[in-house]
Order: sequence, then C-alpha cells, then structure tokens
Amino acid sequence: MFLIVQNDPQCPAGSCSRLLAAAGETVTTVTPYSGEVLPDPAEATGIVVLGGEMGVHDTAKHPYLTRVLSFLREALKAGTPLLGICLGGQLLSFAAGGEVISRSPNGEHGVCQVDLTREGELDPLFRGLPDPFLAFQLHNDSFTVPPGATLLAASAACPAQAFRLGPAAYGVQFHPEVDPSIVAAWDLLPLPKTDHLSSFLAAEAAFNKVSQRLIGNFISLAAASRIS
Repeated sequence: MFLIVQNDPQCPAGSCSRLLAAAGETVTTVTPYSGEVLPDPAEATGIVVLGGEMGVHDTAKHPYLTRVLSFLREALKAGTPLLGICLGGQLLSFAAGGEVISRSPNGEHGVCQVDLTREGELDPLFRGLPDPFLAFQLHNDSFTVPPGATLLAASAACPAQAFRLGPAAYGVQFHPEVDPSIVAAWDLLPLPKTDHLSSFLAAEAAFNKVSQRLIGNFISLAAASRIS
C-alpha cells in the first residue's frame, strides 16, 4: 500500500495518484485536516506527503500538523520510503531537525529552473532527469537541509530544493504532482492575483516529462524496498 497524506483540500495528489494507479499499486489517501487518523507508517510501501497553504509553524491554527510531524518521525524510524512535497518537504525537514523559514527570501512562484548537485545526479530519485530541469514552484517558506541529510538540488533563488535523508526519505520544495487543473485552481485562490497557468501550459510538455519520471522513480524505489 502507498499512502498519500493530503494536508490541504486545495492541494490534491494530481499525477501521483494517476501514476500509482498505472503502476498497479494500491493507494490510500488520508486527510488529517479532516480528523482522519494517520496509520502506522511502517505498514506502507511508500508515503507521499503533499503541500498546503499553511506553514510548519502554524500549529495553533492547524493543530493536525503536530500529528503529521509525529507521523513523519515514526516513518523515519521505520525506514519507509517517503516523498515530501513543498509543505511536505518542509515538515520532513523540521521533523528531522532542520529549519523552516516562514516568509522566506527564497520563495518562488511559477515555472522555475532547478539544478542538480553532483549527489543529485547520482541519486535514484532523479535518474533520467535533465540537468537543469523545469519545476513548478509555489512557496513562500523554505527549508534547510536537516542534519545528516544530503543536498540533491538547488535553484538560483532557493539554495535547498531537494534533499535525501537516510536511504529513501526525500524532501522537495517544488511540485512534481501538479497538472493544469490544479494550477488553474490555485490561480483562483485569494492570493495576490497571478497567471501561473499560462506559463505552466507553455512548459507543460517538458514539465510532464520530468515530473512523471521523478514520481515514477519514487514509486520504483519504494516498490523495490518492499521486495528486498
């Protein structure tokens, strides 16, 4: 079973769900913001923790985030393969002792270029991706690489775009899961009005090639860890 943790009703799994279904994997989506109980992470083949408009430090307004942080610490102890996306990556960093900067100077919006480090070029999560690659970003906060983790990617605006902690726990600042419907919905949110959809559609072919490969790589490495 793959487990998807959805932190915000406006941040669905997008292509993650479709690619998992295409791979023949069983998927369970849990919405802790609605009060759903997070299962034992040791029972999952792999875990995807999605983004959200809230921040890691917003536990007073969103108390379920405390439960998500505890869940992530348990997942790290269990060694379950994990992919944290945007807020999910920030939560993973924070759970592992990293720092999350709110209203960070490293925020990014829209389609941006991401560069792999030498370690990222060799990591199975990024196998087959071009360097640099295009990613979709929508973050005002940013994470640091937690103690003991390896920096895998960076961008001109944001020095920590991806890290690996242990054998298969990953945090990424960008959004590989989005599709046009998600980006269009985000453009309608009560934020400073922007048109991210036009630039996303212009880069969609290159974006899809990268994002599908990255998510597919995560599915493959998680499935391989189950077999071993």
